[in-house]
Amino acid sequence: MNDIIRSDIAQAVDCSPARSVIIVHGTSTMEETAQYLAQHLKNTDKTIVLTGAMIPLKEFAMSDGGFNLGYAMAQAQNAAAGIYVSMNARLFKTGAVTKNTRVGRFVFLTE
Repeated sequence: MNDIIRSDIAQAVDCSPARSVIIVHGTSTMEETAQYLAQHLKNTDKTIVLTGAMIPLKEFAMSDGGFNLGYAMAQAQNAAAGIYVSMNARLFKTGAVTKNTRVGRFVFLTE
């Protein structure tokens, strides 16, 4: 993931007629992409939710990806306009979230 791809994502989101947008994203750089979108889509009236999986869907292993996607879909329909990260049945405002690899989940920066 790099800023060229992030720019393409921002442009696609900005041009979309949808009011709610879900972006499935790798968790290693999800925070950076959320921050990039927040900087480049400052005046958006859309609800943009990034989500992914801490446990990759591979060889039929139990993944949290399906649950996270379903939760993100529900949040995208109910949250106010803005850019969010949705993981582990929690909705985080961009800038208030970090991936805690020690505990294997996304947490609020204050936790």
